[in-house]
Amino acid sequence: MATLLWILAAVLVISGILAIVRKQVLWGIVLIVVGLLVGPGGVSVFT
Repeated sequence: MATLLWILAAVLVISGILAIVRKQVLWGIVLIVVGLLVGPGGVSVFT
């Protein structure tokens, strides 16, 4: 389960960075914050 959360968090953060590069700053910030919340290394919302 932890591995799945790491992968999901990584995908969200990378998507957020790509959104910021594409000038979608607000959406990018939201994706990065959600990715950090989901990741088991941060404040996980699932544990």
